[in-house]
Amino acid sequence: MVSDDHPGGLRVRVRRPAALRLLALASAAAASATRAEEIALPLRPVAVVGDAIPASLTEEAGDPARGRAIVLDRTRGLCLLCHPGPFPEERFQGNLAPDLTGVGARLSEGQLRLRIVDGRLLNPQTIMPSYYSLAGRLRVAAAWQGRPILAAREIEDVVTFLTGLRDPAPGDRTAPVMRPAP
Repeated sequence: MVSDDHPGGLRVRVRRPAALRLLALASAAAASATRAEEIALPLRPVAVVGDAIPASLTEEAGDPARGRAIVLDRTRGLCLLCHPGPFPEERFQGNLAPDLTGVGARLSEGQLRLRIVDGRLLNPQTIMPSYYSLAGRLRVAAAWQGRPILAAREIEDVVTFLTGLRDPAPGDRTAPVMRPAP
């Protein structure tokens, strides 16, 4: 039996057949193995142009659903540790970094990519982690030495998700709403 927290403080018991549990475990193991293989690949070269990395790190378009999952995951992306955003279902969002609400209207895809890959190129004093750079890393656990925090595909997933966040925060007059024309 699995316990799931339910809104309103109720605890709901859900029974899952053994076959479904095994399928979920096998799927998670396969995804974890694929991710480990991607992280172990050599870093792809990036070309910084001004304040952006205009070219994608992969030949594929990012998946916004996977990007959202990474942004909200408090064990992988850790974005909500510092950033607040338009995620009312997520409690305890940070307030150290800019709000992610409307970030797709404020920054271009390339600007977002550079900030995620290695924000130190723009601000050497930033506290934002370099998710796809190995330069200047100190006190890194043995399992992570020589490996980026996120794989190239994951960077593109996060960039695609963040690019889609176009609505400004309530009361924010600096971030225009940019929607495609009908």
